Amino acid sequence: MRPPACKAGAAPDNGAPQRGEPMFQALARALGQFDDPRIHRVVWKSFAGALLVFLVLAVLLWFLAGWMVAGLAHWVDWVAHAGTVILTVALAWFLFPVAVTAIVGFFLEDVAEAVEARHYPGRPAPRQQSFAAMLLAGLRFAAVAVLLNLALVPIYLILLLLPPLYLVVFYLVNGYLLGREYFELVAYRRLEERGADAMRSAHRGRLTLAGAVIAFMLTIPVVNLLAPIAAAAFALHLFEAMRREPTVRP
Repeated sequence: MRPPACKAGAAPDNGAPQRGEPMFQALARALGQFDDPRIHRVVWKSFAGALLVFLVLAVLLWFLAGWMVAGLAHWVDWVAHAGTVILTVALAWFLFPVAVTAIVGFFLEDVAEAVEARHYPGRPAPRQQSFAAMLLAGLRFAAVAVLLNLALVPIYLILLLLPPLYLVVFYLVNGYLLGREYFELVAYRRLEERGADAMRSAHRGRLTLAGAVIAFMLTIPVVNLLAPIAAAAFALHLFEAMRREPTVRP
C-alpha cells in the first residue's frame, strides 16, 4: 500500500537521508532518481551540452598540442602528428570531468526540484540567485579547474608510468574540485555564502571523497553523460544530511 504524501511543512519522507547516513546510500538515492520524467528531460539537455563541451575542448586541445610539437624536425613529422593525436585525446580525457561540470549549473534547478519533490516535500522555495551570479560561479570554477589540471599535465604524464600513484593524484585533485563545486551549487540555493562555506569547511574530507566518486563517474564513457545529473542529486542528498548534523548550524 502506498504511503500518504507529506503535507507542506512536514518532515521529509522515509526516503530522506537521516543523520550520519552513509555516503553511498545518498548516491544510491541519486541514481534511483533517473526513473523521474523530469530527470529524463534534463538528460537530453545534458547530452547536447556535454557533446558541445567535448567538441570545443577537443578542437582547442588539438591546436594546443599541434603548437607544442610544431618545433620538431621534419623527418620526425609523422611522430609529431601521432603525438598530437595522443596528446589531444589524453588532455581531453583529463579535462572532460571538470569541463562538463561547468554546464550542470544551467540544469541544477530542474534536478534539485525533482529531488526535493520526491524526498523533501514541503520545503520552502530556494533563495533567488541571479543568472549572472550562477554564470560567474560556473566560469570561475571552470577556469580554476582547467588551469590546475593543465598545470598538472606533466605530472599526470609522468605518473602514467606508475598507474596507482597517478590515480591517487588525479582523483584527489578532481575530488576536491568537484566536491567543492557540486556542494556549492546546491548549498547556495538554501544558505547564505558564509553559512555554506562554514558547512563545507566542516565536511571537507567527506566532500573530497564524494568528489572523487563524481570524478570516477565522469571518466567512464557513456556514464559521464549522466554523471553531472547524478552528481547534482548526490550533492543535494549529502547537503540535506549535513544540515541535520548538530555540529553545523548555519
